[in-house]
Amino acid sequence: MQAVFDAVFFDFGGVILSSPFEAFAVYEQRAGLPPDAVRTINATNADHNAWARFERSEIGIDEFVAAFEAESRDLGYDLSGADVLACLDGELRAEMVDVVRKCSEHYTTALLTNNVISMESTERFVDVLSYFDVIVESSKVGVRKPQDEFYEMACALAGVEPEGVVFLDDLGVNLKPARAMGMTTIKVGADYRIAIAELEHHLGISLR
Repeated sequence: MQAVFDAVFFDFGGVILSSPFEAFAVYEQRAGLPPDAVRTINATNADHNAWARFERSEIGIDEFVAAFEAESRDLGYDLSGADVLACLDGELRAEMVDVVRKCSEHYTTALLTNNVISMESTERFVDVLSYFDVIVESSKVGVRKPQDEFYEMACALAGVEPEGVVFLDDLGVNLKPARAMGMTTIKVGADYRIAIAELEHHLGISLR
């Protein structure tokens, strides 16, 4: 029997926007760093490191750069915090944007993003943001994925129960608590079209 869903929740970077991890890899190679150096730094003391505090707007850009570079040195890396931030400027995936638009015609849609600067300040995102009924940004609400409060807030704002939600994210650590709450989760990999097909299967409609 086909499950009935009320809402589709989307992550941004790595789902609608190209993955920052691809840009990190290019930067690491250019800077002579070992693969996954940036991810290693961000995974160390993950809830309280510079990146986590920056995404919750607890520190500003200059404080982030200084703290992030200090954390990198503690782990034996020499990198530029400013250059790492520049890696967040990805490209919109036109096919995924169209999926969001089509979902918005049938379901409540929400954007759940850990970010450092409000989406509304970026002009090139205006069109895609218009397809969302609810936007939850860590930089605004002071909590971030994978904290339970983030998902609870999203469901409350969208007026839905977790069991009625399909949620797409590129990180398993962000999907785990959502799944534990009752959401149906889809991990978006390098070939994001596989995730689109999985979403079509769950919703029982064509999105392409």
